[in-house]
Amino acid sequence: MGDSTEKQARPGFFKGVKAEFKKISWPDRQSTLKQSIAVVAISVVVGVIIAVIDYVVQFGVNFLTSI
Repeated sequence: MGDSTEKQARPGFFKGVKAEFKKISWPDRQSTLKQSIAVVAISVVVGVIIAVIDYVVQFGVNFLTSI
């Protein structure tokens, strides 16, 4: 019922996956380290900015509701 076609297609699929994996250019260790540090640093900076904005908005809302 189509099982034989699926069984024949799977080896071709995995050969294609293997061929595509060989085409990937993986970054070296130094590049990966630099990019990871950049991601963590930017995440911390954005987190601090969001926290400051949240604090200011919370202060403003509390000020307006206390009037």
